[in-house]
Amino acid sequence: MNSEIERYKGLLTNIKNRVRQGQLKANLSANAEMLATYWDIGKMIHLQQQQKGWGKGVIPKLASDLKNELAEVKGFSVRNIQMMIQFYNEYSDFSIWQLAVGKLDIDAVTKLSVAQLESNSISQAPVARLKNNSITQLSVAQLQNIPNESLLITKIGWTQHTVLLQKIKDMPIRYWYMQQILEQGWSRDTLVTQIKSKIHERQGALVHNFDTTLTNAHSLWAKQTFKDPYIFDFLTLATEFSERELELELLKHVERFLLELGAGFAFVGRQYKLEISDKEFYIDLLFYHIKMRCFVVIDLKKGDFLPEYAGKMNFYCSAVDDILKHETDKPTIGLILCKGKDRIFAEYALRDVNKPIGVSEYELTQMLPDNLKSSLPSIEDIEKEFFEANNQDN
Repeated sequence: MNSEIERYKGLLTNIKNRVRQGQLKANLSANAEMLATYWDIGKMIHLQQQQKGWGKGVIPKLASDLKNELAEVKGFSVRNIQMMIQFYNEYSDFSIWQLAVGKLDIDAVTKLSVAQLESNSISQAPVARLKNNSITQLSVAQLQNIPNESLLITKIGWTQHTVLLQKIKDMPIRYWYMQQILEQGWSRDTLVTQIKSKIHERQGALVHNFDTTLTNAHSLWAKQTFKDPYIFDFLTLATEFSERELELELLKHVERFLLELGAGFAFVGRQYKLEISDKEFYIDLLFYHIKMRCFVVIDLKKGDFLPEYAGKMNFYCSAVDDILKHETDKPTIGLILCKGKDRIFAEYALRDVNKPIGVSEYELTQMLPDNLKSSLPSIEDIEKEFFEANNQDN
């Protein structure tokens, strides 16, 4: 009887997986076909403007007529048609739009999660093809992870494309953002936020000793994962704050905090206790990174970096490796977040440390004077008043 139940559960699981794969295939195919349609429309209008001398005035007329002729079809506003023309002009050299959607490598993609489409299953493009001076802003590792541009473009949603077309003119950087959209499942709003914070300039910019303390593959992962500086503009702190206040504020906004850290971070604990030789030690923030398969220890400092911070972090990483790390886990990585740092100072401090450690700054843009902050109600106070008011009404 039990074997029958197990076989049924297995069948049910296989059917659910196949349905999800089918849904993902359909979504990817539909997205690629829609983009191809928009590209063709942009091309048709562009050619008429070039050959017939039609001006911009034709676009409002087209938008109006298409709305009347194709009332059931959305997406033909004046602005959207203008974006289609720009879409064609930006990618006019690509032949992907002449390919049948079925030829796209959909099967490989369905092996990945819906939320995060891994890049390593998509064919890689030679770095040499990305010819642009600003390519030096990106690390070699980041560029090597940019997949074939043609396939990459077809997997990005139209709303994300419109953001990239408007805000990112540099092609290698635009491809980098496309890659992040696929890997981290960024929505349009998240993409706008990340572009505004110039995340492409911050990725991998921290001071670290990863090259000497990790294997090549793990070091590349770490350098692509961590950034400098971290932008905590979602926090509201007094001009004078303690490290504990910073820690508590980050956890109050844990979703925004995790978004700024990047994909793959799983929160383990705050003030995580370690017992060593009958003494207790507390880690500010402990995470586990799912992709890197390792623990990440974060130490928060309200001032500038000091050399002794590296020794303390080395101690924490050793303790986590000994007490928490599974035999299949990679070495624990430490991240020291400071209000400021001298890069040369930090490099000297990490030079002979044997545990992988990075040093980054953080930026706070919403600062309240102490006297004003103390006069404002807390979230708890507001919730309490709201609850009491509701009870009185009832």
